[in-house]
Amino acid sequence: MLPKISFTKVSVPTKGVAVLFVDDTLALGAQAKAVLGAGEGVLARAAAAGNFTGKARGVLDILAPAGLEVERLIVIGLGKAEDIAGLGETDWSTLGGIVMGAVGKSASAHVCLETPSGEIPAEFAAAFAVGMKLRGYTFDRYKTKSDDDTPATAARIDISLEDAKAAKKAFADADAVSDGTLLARDLVNEPANVLTTLEFAARAEALTKLGVEVEVLDEKAMKKLKMNALLGVAQGSEMPPRLVIMRWNGGKKNDAPVAFVGKGVVFDTGGISIKPAGGMEDMKGDMGGAAAVTGLMHALAARKAKVNVVGVIGLVENMPDGKAQRPGDIVTAMSGSTIEIINTDAEGRLVLADALWYTQDRFKPSFMINLATLTGAIIVALGNQHAGIFSNDDELAERLTAAGLASEEKVWRLPLSKEYDKLIDTPNADMKNTGGRTAGSITAAQFLQRFVNDVPWVHIDVAGTAMGSPKTEISKTWASGFGVRLLDRLVRDNYEG
Repeated sequence: MLPKISFTKVSVPTKGVAVLFVDDTLALGAQAKAVLGAGEGVLARAAAAGNFTGKARGVLDILAPAGLEVERLIVIGLGKAEDIAGLGETDWSTLGGIVMGAVGKSASAHVCLETPSGEIPAEFAAAFAVGMKLRGYTFDRYKTKSDDDTPATAARIDISLEDAKAAKKAFADADAVSDGTLLARDLVNEPANVLTTLEFAARAEALTKLGVEVEVLDEKAMKKLKMNALLGVAQGSEMPPRLVIMRWNGGKKNDAPVAFVGKGVVFDTGGISIKPAGGMEDMKGDMGGAAAVTGLMHALAARKAKVNVVGVIGLVENMPDGKAQRPGDIVTAMSGSTIEIINTDAEGRLVLADALWYTQDRFKPSFMINLATLTGAIIVALGNQHAGIFSNDDELAERLTAAGLASEEKVWRLPLSKEYDKLIDTPNADMKNTGGRTAGSITAAQFLQRFVNDVPWVHIDVAGTAMGSPKTEISKTWASGFGVRLLDRLVRDNYEG
């Protein structure tokens, strides 16, 4: 259960948990002084006993503080006074996650949101609340038993500051993005027997409640469009493929849309080129790109973004049935290009090939960005700290890199060139679907580039960041929801009217 967060005027808590902030001299703000009253000595004694110095992100937890009415007092360090003024949006969201982690399963908490020198801006208060909410997310819907100390209701968090009204308004906008992030996490965390292609399409259709126009193409419609690259991946599964088109029309009527395309392989066995058994369960997350696009469409619609957006997700399951495509098969994509299948486990690029071509051909977008858990090679190259990006447009790539730094969903650009492109040439067709082990992420991107025409485009390989990524103060589950905050920031900073 997610915490119930509200913003309140400054008041002194009389029960539950009180949260205060100090610098590295243990200086207090006005709210904190009012909470402690004559009991400031409690803080000094507990800090000395716990070796708490107020360093940045340090936590001091005092149970049953003498002389105070609250049951717990949590003190968060902000570090040196001269550094506190430089704290930005992501710093405050991280602090929100730290506070939520410290509060834990407490029934209620009162956060005195201030620095020793005064109150923080409304947008930082909103970021703090978002951090608490993202940290409070768990995926436990299939657990039939829980710990005895789990409360029956969600934690109630009151964040007190003078301008609570402005903070509440800022949070309404930011919370739309956090909801989109949590939607993406839910989709990636779901098991594949629940999140089938049909169920994924149904959850995308639920965005109509926010004003998103949703269209779902079935197998018959895709055959008519000659999407044989995508259909070839799906032909070995009992689950039928779907192409979902989501449209948010928040900009001017005649403005070209921006477009986001996601790989949605709801489970990937590797097909005939079957994967090793060890770790195959993680392939329920091979739709992380499609999850991010769906979460992004939720975020943009919920906050009424002033931009026209198209989100397209190709939904398939890659199974090794008797009807599955084989290595050596040749398929014709929607673009008319022929593809020799070298490895059926290089299936995501086949799905994206038709989805990208369809998007640029039908919608004539100002740019396209696709997201995919595409290659293990990107994890070898960048680990789990950055997503890899490949682009035919320097300005778009630079804007995306800046958005990554601002959102802390970081990306790193890798090269594209004719030399790499040659690695996917084959005498048997226009191209093959893999260039072998060397430069695996790059040759996958070179493959995708053949289906974007001259549209400004970025491919984001999120194999190392969408699932199984390192735990952070605002992300503690297997699925991170990577991409939603990144792309919302890109749109917000550069493309809204």
